[in-house]
Order: sequence, then C-alpha cells, then structure tokens
Amino acid sequence: MSALEKIKTVSLERNKKENKVEKTKAMLSPAEAFKRLEAYAEAGYDAISKEDKAVFFKYFGIFDKEKPNGKNHFMLRVRIPGGQMTPEQAVKVGEVAKAYGNNYIDITTRMQIELRYLKIEDLPTVLQELESVGITTYQTGIDNMRNIVCDPLDGLSHDHVLDVYLTLLKMQDIFLKKEDWIGTLPRKFNTSISGSYANRCNVFSHDCCFVLAQKDGIYGYNVYLGGRVGTIAKKADVFLQNEEEVLIFFETLIKIFKAYGFRDNRNKNRLQFFIEAVGLETLIEAIKEESGKDFLNAGETLVQLDHHEAVHGRIQQKDGTFALHAVVPAGIFDGDAMKEAGEIAGIYGSGVRLSVDQNLYITGIKQEDIAKVLSWELFENYQNIHSPFYNHLISCAGSETCSFGVIKGKSDALKVSAYLTEKFDLPDGKVRIYWSACVKGCGIHELGDIGLLGCKAKVAGKAVEGVDIMLGGKMLNESAEAKTVLKAIPMDYAPHFLEMLIEQYQNLKNPNETFEQFYDRLLTKYSFGALAFLLSYNFWVAKQYNLPQYKLNLSKTPKTKGHEAFEIFDFGEKIYRNVHGESPYKLVADFAPDPSQKNVSIGKNQLPEKLTNMVDKMLKSDKTRAKVFSELLVELNQF
Repeated sequence: MSALEKIKTVSLERNKKENKVEKTKAMLSPAEAFKRLEAYAEAGYDAISKEDKAVFFKYFGIFDKEKPNGKNHFMLRVRIPGGQMTPEQAVKVGEVAKAYGNNYIDITTRMQIELRYLKIEDLPTVLQELESVGITTYQTGIDNMRNIVCDPLDGLSHDHVLDVYLTLLKMQDIFLKKEDWIGTLPRKFNTSISGSYANRCNVFSHDCCFVLAQKDGIYGYNVYLGGRVGTIAKKADVFLQNEEEVLIFFETLIKIFKAYGFRDNRNKNRLQFFIEAVGLETLIEAIKEESGKDFLNAGETLVQLDHHEAVHGRIQQKDGTFALHAVVPAGIFDGDAMKEAGEIAGIYGSGVRLSVDQNLYITGIKQEDIAKVLSWELFENYQNIHSPFYNHLISCAGSETCSFGVIKGKSDALKVSAYLTEKFDLPDGKVRIYWSACVKGCGIHELGDIGLLGCKAKVAGKAVEGVDIMLGGKMLNESAEAKTVLKAIPMDYAPHFLEMLIEQYQNLKNPNETFEQFYDRLLTKYSFGALAFLLSYNFWVAKQYNLPQYKLNLSKTPKTKGHEAFEIFDFGEKIYRNVHGESPYKLVADFAPDPSQKNVSIGKNQLPEKLTNMVDKMLKSDKTRAKVFSELLVELNQF
C-alpha cells in the first residue's frame, strides 16, 4: 500500500461524519457568498443570516462583533503578505481606518492589520478602497490559507542569506482568490518562510514552516510541520534547495491536506492532528509520491541569532540605509499614525513593515534623515526606543473586543508593562511578554519569555479575572513552548508576581543578557515548583506583609540540581537565615540536617504565623518535612 493510499484509508475512517461548519459551507459557493454582501449593505444588519455571520463573511475576513460591541460592529482582517506595505498602501489603510473604523487599528501576530467598529453599510466601500491599492481581505478567516509570514526585514538586513518575499507571493498565488481554495480546507492553515539567521517571524510555530538551512554548502530550507498556537512544528527531515522545490512541496502538501484532512471534530482538524493520525513519515512519502520529487534529507538549521532593533531603535540595511523601529504597545495603533507612517516612508524611505511583536519598521531611511523622521508625531506617540517591558509586548484582542476573551487582555498588558517600567531600569534587557486572553492563544503566550494566559481566579471565594503565568518560551534554535509555573493568579496581583521575577533577572543577569538567555543559564537549574514558590513567597512577604527584608533570592550557582526536596530545605534555611542571621541547624550535610543540632525555632513575632508555619514544614528533620512545593503553594496562595 502506498503512502497516499494509507492516508486515504485513515481519512475515510475519520470523515464518516462531518461537522456543522462543513455542512454550512456546502450551502453557498464563495462567489455567491460575496454577492450577498452588497445586498446586506443595502438591507441593513438585521437582514444578515446567521450562516453568513458564522461562516461566509469570514471567507473575506469579515467578523461580526455583536458580542461584545453591539449590533452592526464588524472587524475586518486585512491580508498583508509578509507584513510588507508600500507607502501608498499604508496611507490608504490609515485613511480607511479613520473614515470607517473609529480611527482604530490592531497590528496582529500574523503581521497583518485588523480594522474594527465597521458598519455593514460601509463594508463594500471599505473592501473596494483597499483593493484599489492592491490589498485584499480574502481568506483571512475560517478554513483558509492564512497570511504567510516572513522576516519583516527580508531582503534588507545583514543577517539575511535568502530573500523570500517573491517566493512568498508565488506561494500565495497558488490559492489566493481561487474559487476552489476559498473556504475549502478542513481547518485554517498557517505558513512561514524565512531566509534569515534571526527569528523575527516566529518561524517554528506554523502548520508549515520553511526555515533557513544549509546542506553540502547549499543554502535552502529545512521543513517543519504541524505547528500551531502553543505547539512547535516538528522536523520533517526534508531540505529544499531552491524556490522551485519550495513551491512544489508547498502546493502538494496543501492539496493533500485539502483532499484528505479531517472534517469531523473542529478541535482536532488542524494539520498537527492529521500528522498524528497518519504519521509524519507517511505524509512526507505521500508528498514525494504525488510531486514526483525525491527531496533531500534535512540539512543544518541556521536560525541562531537574536535581534536587537528594539534596544537600538534602528538597524542598518545592506544598502547602508536604516530601518527605524516604532514600538506599538500591544499592537494598538490608529489610522492617523498609519497614514503618517506611509507618508514618512514615501518622503524619506521605501516602505512600512509589520512585525510579529505587533510593532512596525519604516525602511530605507538615510542616516542623515533619521533625526528628521524621529521628529514626526508618529514617534512621539509610538516610541522609537521604549522600555524592555513594551518593546516585545504582545497581546490578543481580549474581552473588550472579542467574545472569547476571559480577561481584558490589551489594557491588562499595558498596565502591567507600565508598572514594570516604573519599577525597573533595564536598558540592556530584553523580555518578551506575551498575553492571551483565552486558551485559543492568539497572543502566542506559550512562546513568550513570560506567557500570561487569561483565566478565572478567586479572591476571598469570589471569582475574579486572573492569569496563569508561564516561563521558558524560546524563539531560537528550533524554539520551545513555555511551561505553566503558577495558575489562577488574580489580575490585581499579577504585576507584583512579575515584579518578583524581574527582580531576579535584574539582580542576576549578565550584561546584555536577554531573559531567554537568563532562563537557559540559571532558571532551568531550578524546578518549576521552586520558581513558583519563590515568586509566591516574595509576593506575600513583600507586598502583603510589608516585610521586603525577608525576601528570598535565587543563588547564582544552585547546588540543588532541581531536586524539589533539596530546594525546599535550601529555601527554608535561607528564609531562616534572613530572619535570624543563623542556620536553624548547627550541622547540615547534603540538605539533611542533624536533628540533635537544632537551633531555636523561628520567632512568631518576626514572620506572620502563616509563613512561620510554612517555613517550619520546610525545615523539619523527619519524614513530616514538605517534599514537594505544591503542598506549600496550596496553603500559601490562598488569596
């Protein structure tokens, strides 16, 4: 049995029953669905069918936002291939946002634009205005090939080996505005391609990823498949030598996914689950069979460099001009600013480019013009260099504009970053703080140095907004997902928990060390339980009991090797020393105290009873000593 026949067999078994969305999609062709938009613009919001709101409008990037914004509010997702806009396009987007969308723009983590607060009667005009400058909203929602991302400085920066933008456009031409590709996939499909040593486009976390590599002295792309929010794509053991092979592989892959992907449970229909069912090796063999190409095995992946434009506010391009960076906190932008960015690019530069970090670059600025450009109002409102808590801040829309949001999201992110900026001066620091307001994860929280996921928490038994706190997301060397350290921290307390974390970074980081590097060098030497305990204990002792002198600090060279039982005793002994100036035991060997050599117990007048009892549990010399941090955290984090 061939690989494709195996896939067909699995597909037939899984697709015996179709989900409701598939049945709805069968009701209308894309062309028929688009024609209805004009009629609805004439008839008004109340005439729109539920099928159009739920499915067909999304073919063209139109999302009904009756909840939470009220009737006749639409969001429009605008496709910006590779995040690149000409000056004319940027000006037009700004004008449209101001004229029809309350002057509001979101920059998204797919390097594209979302316009909000649009009315049904204006939508045909808005679409025509955008199309007049070569911008489309086609296939930016539901079961479609979404905006393809690449490095925003593709073709410009010195860390680029292969220019990919023209290849990206050829990939897009395979499906964009083609009737048989509009809404016909089993589920959405995200793609990335990068020819850079630096990872500016979250290159490893898409359904299909083409990543700079070399093999036998040839520069090309290693393929990674099956990524999505919170999941890093897996090596496909394929090396593509040139653009021709990229296009053949890509088109064959998406045709197989369209033909045989699963259309039953929408929560299990992404490419990741297809691969899990049929096997990655089987899928690659099927692609080779169908394409008639025997692709080479993977080469050496070359994404190894960090990028620092946000620290310096600019980066020199290959032609000697500069790309100037503008920090757009949480991606909240406006039409006036976008129009001005386009005008600056038209007068002094070459274009506007959006980033995964929800920021933007204006490219092609001559060195002698930098001061003039930075004097424009755009850079008064969106700083060229900001604090590290804004430079790489990402947030999804949140409950204020998205019905799925559990927390407000963007406003929460801005408040926390403002708090941390006030508390810390870290001019050489880099911290990626990513917020998602719900488990859908549009803020890519699991890739942040610090990831924050909206949830419900409790204070005094009452439900409040809160966050799970995650650490350890990586962007370099094939990336890695963050892991949850603390769950259900009330939002009012979240800034203080992060303060305790950044305090350790500030005190123990090496010069110019990013948080990702700091995490790899030091935090990985501790268990997640130890990190959770340190943040929680320091929050309580410093913020709730106003005893900051008794805070706990990490060691530069921990000897506990991530063993929780050792860490518990080590932390307990440190707290005791902070309070009493001496060890609780006269003799301790390998974190095992001699009970016959015990000093006095901690005085209850120096620490609150809650903390005193907890530290006693950490320092017992018998079997009743706490062995895992979870049993301490349950008592400690009673808000």
